[in-house]
Amino acid sequence: MMAKMRRRTLFHFAIALAWVSLASGCGGETPVARKPVEQPPAEHPRAASASQPAKPKPSVVAPTVAPDLTAKVSPLASPPATASEPAPASPTQKAAVAAPAPPPIDDERVAAQGIHKLASKHLTLYTDLPLDDEVKALPDAFDQAYPQWRAYVGLAGREAAPWHVVGRLMNDEAKFRAAGLLPDDLPEFPNGYTRDNEIWWREQQSAYYRRHLMLHEGTHSFMYAHFGTCGPAWYMEGLAELLGTHSFAGGKVKLDVFPVNRDDVPYWGRVKLVRDDIDAGRTLSLEQVLRLEPGLYSTVESYGWCWATAAFLDGHPRYRERFRRLPAELQNPDFNARVKAAFASDWSDLNEEWQCFTADLEYGYDLERNVIEFAPGEPLSAGGAQVNVAVERGWQATGLRLEAGKTYRLAASGRFQIASKPRVWRCEANGITIRYHGGRPLGMLLAAVHPEPYDAACISSFLSPIEIGLGAEWTPTESGTLYLRINDSPAELADNAGSLQVQVSAE
Repeated sequence: MMAKMRRRTLFHFAIALAWVSLASGCGGETPVARKPVEQPPAEHPRAASASQPAKPKPSVVAPTVAPDLTAKVSPLASPPATASEPAPASPTQKAAVAAPAPPPIDDERVAAQGIHKLASKHLTLYTDLPLDDEVKALPDAFDQAYPQWRAYVGLAGREAAPWHVVGRLMNDEAKFRAAGLLPDDLPEFPNGYTRDNEIWWREQQSAYYRRHLMLHEGTHSFMYAHFGTCGPAWYMEGLAELLGTHSFAGGKVKLDVFPVNRDDVPYWGRVKLVRDDIDAGRTLSLEQVLRLEPGLYSTVESYGWCWATAAFLDGHPRYRERFRRLPAELQNPDFNARVKAAFASDWSDLNEEWQCFTADLEYGYDLERNVIEFAPGEPLSAGGAQVNVAVERGWQATGLRLEAGKTYRLAASGRFQIASKPRVWRCEANGITIRYHGGRPLGMLLAAVHPEPYDAACISSFLSPIEIGLGAEWTPTESGTLYLRINDSPAELADNAGSLQVQVSAE
């Protein structure tokens, strides 16, 4: 238990150091380039230790995997990277002059190399892989993605012009060169590459990740074909990662899925990339993500940050609609300025929720239940006040304003449900010590004071909560609104039930 608490303390200390570095420039300085990492180490469990029984819910920890990361380039990208470095990213706008038309494909020459041809309405696929059920299902999966792409960018219901992609799924690169399916003018790419209506991708270590890369590159091709650009680096790769992350069951593909656990997305690894960066004291503000350039963006960590940004804005009910309207701004020469304008009214709130999201990011993160409704509080009356805390939600405003330097007494009462499987777990505000989250007992009542106005360049007070439990005296160091929540994983709130009553009084 102490080892877990020390690890979590160091984790939050690393976050604090990272956000302090951002605060000095109000979160707007250019990111420092990091050494690229081709293959991140295997993902490590972040659940309770062996001495602490797991909360009886569906696990969000899967067997160890090593994610393999996409590197996407365009015809006008920087020169090919070295063997120890992922290929650089595409430029932020598509070239005014399209790439030369590809030469006709000689199907007899292709067949002579043992390469199969599979065709559907929107994809002609050439591959040297054995034609098992997973491979044969790829063209149909691509066709299923097409109406979802159209719906996502607001084209559903409009007349669709013909669109068809030629794809090459490669195991033996030499066969594709001999068959004329891998042009000499393509730069080196470790995983996937898109040029207009042509995509290439290499065989992967899981059927899921093979399909993910097809959908990722397909998203690029779709955006180029329908908008003439994919936008700046963060949006281009963030959207491709968002719409490439999918579920596949019973032959049905669903795009834009937030993975519940690693078993569902083997070798994808984006959550781990962000977690590892934060654990190492490297975090990115939203401003820094928006400013990602090809040099930094080509590092594998950047794919995690681009996905996390898109997943956060797409999954958050307050920001989702504005994020999904962004394709209409792709032709704007200053796309990022339009993004900031769209979120200008709540940019501060957005940045603070982004801090909370990335600090506790894990598989199955429940964005809906972790929404923070920011509401300035009123001074506490002389007789104190009682507030209710819903245990199935994250941070909640109490409507009470506390003053710096003044001592307050918080006392909690009530029992609630902290889990439902395999049996109901009952809990009080002190939490239960047979399972910990974040180094604290599961279900413990936590508090934070949120200052108004909040400086978006500062570290959020939600990252350093105060332990209240059944009761505590507390002297805040700054004035602001009191927020409360119980201690639980952001992915495991759905099976909680009930509420706590908290009496707040001034000493």
